[in-house]
Amino acid sequence: MLFAFSIAPAGTPGDSVSPAVADAVRVVRESGLPNETTSMFTTIEAETWDEGMAVVKRAVEAVQAHAPRVSLVLKADIRPGYTGQLASKVERVEAHLEEG
Repeated sequence: MLFAFSIAPAGTPGDSVSPAVADAVRVVRESGLPNETTSMFTTIEAETWDEGMAVVKRAVEAVQAHAPRVSLVLKADIRPGYTGQLASKVERVEAHLEEG
């Protein structure tokens, strides 16, 4: 299962959210799950709903330490029995692009 999410603090002074986001990404990386962080989302791959949502919850809690309010955007691809999708979904698209 893939979980793509974006967590942002709200109600904090200043424009930069990077310290809070860094704490969330740290939680993700320490989870040991396959993951990828881009400019807008972090994606993790978990074997179960509970495993993935536990990491998302801990990441939200890390951001809550920075702000009185937190925004979470979450998208999940729930497909039990499939692994390695973090990379293989992109590889399939790239293969089609190479075909022309």
